[in-house]
Amino acid sequence: MSYVLVKKIQDRFSLQLKAGEEGLGRKIYKSDISRPGLEMAGYFTFYPSERIQVLGKTELSFFNGLEKADRIDRMNRLCTEETPAIIAANGMEVPVELYEAADKMGIPVFRTSIATTRFSGMLANFLESKLAPMTAVHGVLVDVYGIGILITGKSGIGKSETALELVKRGHRLVADDLVEIRQVAENILIGTSPELIEHLLEIRGVGIIDMMTLFGASAIKGDIRISIVLELEDWVLEKTYDRLGLDEEKIKIIGTELTKLTVPVRPGRNLAVIIEVAAMDYRLKRLGVNAARDFSDKLDNVIGSKPSQMDEEE
Repeated sequence: MSYVLVKKIQDRFSLQLKAGEEGLGRKIYKSDISRPGLEMAGYFTFYPSERIQVLGKTELSFFNGLEKADRIDRMNRLCTEETPAIIAANGMEVPVELYEAADKMGIPVFRTSIATTRFSGMLANFLESKLAPMTAVHGVLVDVYGIGILITGKSGIGKSETALELVKRGHRLVADDLVEIRQVAENILIGTSPELIEHLLEIRGVGIIDMMTLFGASAIKGDIRISIVLELEDWVLEKTYDRLGLDEEKIKIIGTELTKLTVPVRPGRNLAVIIEVAAMDYRLKRLGVNAARDFSDKLDNVIGSKPSQMDEEE
């Protein structure tokens, strides 16, 4: 099961640690955020203790108006073994009762100056992207004219060399060799690179190169939505390849259908240019311009309007 460490949340949002340092290694499994308003009033029947708890001005203002015994009770019940972290937003001061209860349970307590609603949205989006259904695919992911293209194929077919040529032509590398793919929403797949090989590209005979160092920050991109899967394969003379593009092949990744193109590789073919054209053609099709369909319609019209040989003889 995917998870995010509490320490990752602290680093991502520059949170100020106020208590429970020993709990920074706690794991977060849920992307949902809880604002425990009812819990501050004493209603814990459906308390989602496994979520990050965000306390804003409303919750803490109500809490500060409670009797001392009630404040201690609320915080002791708020801090459970399952609770990954508690965050006081909007610059609110952390109550003493929360310090004591969190330290006793080893729960990290943070403070941020970001407005509560805005911070909750940012945190939820971050967790959703990290905890979304994920798979890993062997291939290369590039950003070509804003279109995410996942290049696949057997080892040594030329995926990395093609990506290098695309970068030299002004496009951007997202991931080489291994692509992590997350389904962040229905029919939306986002591809990223594992941290260990981020910005790196392997070229046989040269070795591993750092694309950002060689070509600058504009040559790399952190993530992109995948729109096309382009498979490279050795050219087979006996195989019939699609020459019109009328039948759009599909491939499923984590239940999401993507357009798939199969491109045969042989000496003399400029794969970088082919991929550029594939990206532009994909964008045109989404705008309603389909050259293959238009050609087919024109051909049908010509055939339909041409008199038959029998009619000519009569």
